[in-house]
Amino acid sequence: MENVIVMEHVQKSFDNKQVLHDINCTVKESEIFGLLGPSGAGKTTIINILTGQLKSNGGDASLFGVSCEKLTHEIHENIGMVLDDSGLYARLSCYDNLAVFAEIFKVPKTKIKDVLEKVKLEDALKKPVSKLSKGMAQRLVIARALLHEPKLLFLDEPTSGLDPSTMLEIHKLIFECREKGTTVFLTTHNMEEATKLCGNVALLNEGVIVEYGEPDALCRKHNTLKTVKILLKNGREVELHGDSSSAKAIGDYFAENSVESIHSSEPNLETVFIKLTGRVLDE
Repeated sequence: MENVIVMEHVQKSFDNKQVLHDINCTVKESEIFGLLGPSGAGKTTIINILTGQLKSNGGDASLFGVSCEKLTHEIHENIGMVLDDSGLYARLSCYDNLAVFAEIFKVPKTKIKDVLEKVKLEDALKKPVSKLSKGMAQRLVIARALLHEPKLLFLDEPTSGLDPSTMLEIHKLIFECREKGTTVFLTTHNMEEATKLCGNVALLNEGVIVEYGEPDALCRKHNTLKTVKILLKNGREVELHGDSSSAKAIGDYFAENSVESIHSSEPNLETVFIKLTGRVLDE
């Protein structure tokens, strides 16, 4: 698989304040990549550099092998974006909002109904954006980003503030994009979401990538306790060493049919982030 995104030693500063420090990462074709961190960590700045909206102060960034400072019209046509500012026209209907972008991207308007159906907004075809719920509006933004079938999709906090049901629908859409060969660059502060969706993640704090890799591998790497917790049916919890010294005790509990649940001690991504940075994630 080719590298769709490459960042090498990228730096960025505003008014002598360094906001990105030596950013290095690669994102492969058809990968869902997660850039994780709290607000103000530099996530949106990285997206703006990758899409050519900002210039870095050092290092190199490229999309599809082309410098992000020299992106062609053809490359822009292969990018879809879901950003914090939706850019929807409140007075226009769902259909008319997409019709505007269909003309920009020279997409047949016959595709509008198909993409609205994909995001489950077919019944809101004629409804003005001002009448949509937050979840419906976010699904419309995603429909707009998918309308021209981009090869690369940037999703900046796409599920922030949404209810669990709408969030699951958007997760389903993201997986469908990957299955069709779209590369997805996702930013989020939701570590559970990232663990579910992403093949690789970068943990970003104050403009520095403090850890990088597969979510499960990072959790195993930072598992310092290496214990097993067993909840017994009588309500008692037993904590044992996660090695061969506990094999007999664990076997005995199962032989006695007294085990309610059993869990190993790997931390989740949020615990890893807090351990590495001393910061609690916020919105």
